[in-house]
Amino acid sequence: MSEEYQGKTFKSGNSVALRLPKGMGIPEGTEVRMVKEAPMSFRVEPVDAPRKKIDISGFAGKAPGAKLIPHGDFDERPSTIARRLAEADK
Repeated sequence: MSEEYQGKTFKSGNSVALRLPKGMGIPEGTEVRMVKEAPMSFRVEPVDAPRKKIDISGFAGKAPGAKLIPHGDFDERPSTIARRLAEADK
């Protein structure tokens, strides 16, 4: 059984785009490959790509001017910290 849908192309940036109707059952965010078969005839198929992983081990020490905030300051209100610092200056 063949279902038929109608759409209209539109400009999106420097590309021509075509919305795919929800009724076609393609989940949002699906990566697809488009294969041109003839003029105005193409096939859309899912890309079976492995999930991408990011290695963050190389980021350590990349901000030499950054200083860690003392842990104790997270538990106090800013007004309490200001008062404590003002008393230390006396």
